Amino acid sequence: MPVPVPQQRAVPAAESTHGADLTLLVIEDDPAGTFAVPELSSTPGGRVRVRTARNLTEAARLLTDDVDCILLDLDLEAAALPPGARGDETGRPDGLATLEYVLRIAPRHAVLALTAEDDAERAAEAVRVGAQDYLFRGELDGRLLSRAIRYAVERKRADTAQHQLTESRLRAQENARLERGLLPTPLLDGSDLAFAAHYRPGRSRALLGGDFYDTVRTPDGTVHAMIGDVCGHGPDEAALGVELRIAWRALTLAGLCGDDLLSTLQQVLEHERQSEEIFATLCTVDIAPDGRRAGLCIAGHPSPLIARQGRAAHLLPYEDGGPALGLLPHARWPRRQVELGGSWSLMMYTDGLIEGRVGQGGTQRLGQDGMVAMVNGRLDQGLGGEALLEAAVTQVQELNGGELTDDVAVLLLERDEARIHRRGRSASRSRPGAASSSGAQRPPL
Repeated sequence: MPVPVPQQRAVPAAESTHGADLTLLVIEDDPAGTFAVPELSSTPGGRVRVRTARNLTEAARLLTDDVDCILLDLDLEAAALPPGARGDETGRPDGLATLEYVLRIAPRHAVLALTAEDDAERAAEAVRVGAQDYLFRGELDGRLLSRAIRYAVERKRADTAQHQLTESRLRAQENARLERGLLPTPLLDGSDLAFAAHYRPGRSRALLGGDFYDTVRTPDGTVHAMIGDVCGHGPDEAALGVELRIAWRALTLAGLCGDDLLSTLQQVLEHERQSEEIFATLCTVDIAPDGRRAGLCIAGHPSPLIARQGRAAHLLPYEDGGPALGLLPHARWPRRQVELGGSWSLMMYTDGLIEGRVGQGGTQRLGQDGMVAMVNGRLDQGLGGEALLEAAVTQVQELNGGELTDDVAVLLLERDEARIHRRGRSASRSRPGAASSSGAQRPPL
């Protein structure tokens, strides 16, 4: 049978007992009447009010929100435990069993253990069990008791604050591990493409939103990238986004691409969504091993932006896109071939980046045209990679006049043909036997 726990007050850790009035609950059963609480009203600091309980049942009734400290007589027999609580004890000797019970029903109260002078070992064990301090009956006076009460209350508050801090740190570490586990790690080993991503959930203090993305390189050298958005902003949508991302990676590594992949993802969505009204937009690209062309599939998602060397950034064609996943049971998603060129930057994003407010009074949306102009401005400044994404999201937030309410995910793939050629020539010169013979000329760098 569970032990009833009275409603406990939350004690601010920074609050001090110096000069404050305190309430002491004394739990003791002295039929002979030889124990008496020393006079405390004239002790230094604030006044200490005293309540007395003759048994644990009465103590539970008197344990109200204004009690600050408990003085428990360890000679109170374990037989005094209320019915149903005795079976929960673990073989503790009398006194310590009652102490454990008191600690359970008063988890946020300071507790002082009271025992005889010749029982120092049990007194020390009481502190190990959870009491803040112990007192001996024969040495008890008003000044000592008052000081012990205030010390016990302050120590309990300090212990509580430390416990909360430790829990907060552990929770932060767990959240960080969870975030690292849920957000993707790009699998691009062996690729000449540079990768960057930026993710910002719209929900306050959330780890993830309904947006998701991923990038992998298959054994044939093709680089596959995907970005998507589950409608809604709650934890269920975030969980569904993670499921779709993992399914996309598995299907991609299994060799699926284009319409076959999206059709299978739609089946996953239909089986995993909480409601038939839930849908997801998606955009996928598969970049050929030579990096100069790609296949593009769009399922109700904003079209990617591409910036080629020497040309302004613009949106890729999106007229041949299909509907969002989950809207039509037998939809098709055609794959369009796109020429990328030698050096380029390809930016994929979710609608959180383009739906922020702009203009006087925030009545207009940034939109895709505004985003293209904003990115071109940052490219003119020479930004690229993570710096470009960070600057773009920051500017969108500034234009919005505050935090964005929608999730934002952006990923960037870049190819620098000149750098690739330099790296290739450097690698060829470093290989044994690759040096030119005497009198032969190397091609200019």
